[in-house]
Formats: sequence, C-alpha cells, structure tokens
Amino acid sequence: MLVRWSLVCASVMTAGWLGVGQGIAEELGPEQARAFVVGKLFAYTCFEGTTGMGRIYSDGSVVGTIKIRGQGQARFAALPAGTIQVDAGAMCAHLAGMPFTPCFRVEKIDYRSFRGSLAGLGFAYCDFYQHNPRGHLMSSSAEQITTDSTPVANARPVLRPSLPQ
Repeated sequence: MLVRWSLVCASVMTAGWLGVGQGIAEELGPEQARAFVVGKLFAYTCFEGTTGMGRIYSDGSVVGTIKIRGQGQARFAALPAGTIQVDAGAMCAHLAGMPFTPCFRVEKIDYRSFRGSLAGLGFAYCDFYQHNPRGHLMSSSAEQITTDSTPVANARPVLRPSLPQ
C-alpha cells in the first residue's frame, strides 16, 4: 500500500509541477494541469527522497517507476484507468482501499516542469521535470561520437558540387 500511495502522490504530482514558490510559479486549474501533464513523461523527486519517472494517460491510468526514499531498486508500478480524475475543480487520485481521496495543487514552473503538492499540505510535494528519451539518446550518441577516436567516426562526408547544366 505504501508503494501504491507513493506512486499516486508522485504520479499525480509528476503530472508536471515543479514550483520553487518564489513568485515565478503559475498555479494551474485542474483542466489546465491535465492538459499540461497527460501523455508526457516526467522524472520526479519528492520532498522525502522518493524518485522515479512516470506518465499519466488520458484515461487516468498511470505507468512508471518509483524508488521509495531514493533507496533500493526502482520498481515498476501501474495504476488502472480512472485513478487520476478531475473532481469538483481539483485533480484527485481515486484509490481502492483509501479512506479519503487525495487532491493535488499543481504549480507550473516553466514549459516543461512543475511542482505537485497535496492540497492543504504544501510540505508534501514532488518536483516534476519533463523527460524526453529521444533527447537523452541524442546526447548520448553525440558524446559517443565526440569521444570516439577512430577516423571513420570523426570523418565528415564530403559533398561534391553539382555540375552546371
């Protein structure tokens, strides 16, 4: 249950909320938060050390990884469709077996990061950073090419000028 609760907190907050709280954050309404977060992959770090990566889908399901308190191995976790919903003006997590429905405050920091916190408990938050796996692949391959000392890897193709017609 701890993993499930942590995943919900992290994934809902992973929905794109990285606020530093110094006047630059823009609080998003539930529909704005949904539009900002749904379908995007976010890496997150929470106030107590929990880390991971996840994605919230348009049906309210969540898939990702979680490393509770930053210890041990990352675990795969998934929550079913309908878990994340917009209710009465708030984004909330519906979990079977929970005595209450946690709702979240979302603060957009910039175009790819946000902070998500439990409504009424500002100290319980996660910072989310949009993660683009393609960008990571590109930077990794660029590093590999620049560190490779073989002449073939460092050679640039030579283009011949076109012949006048």
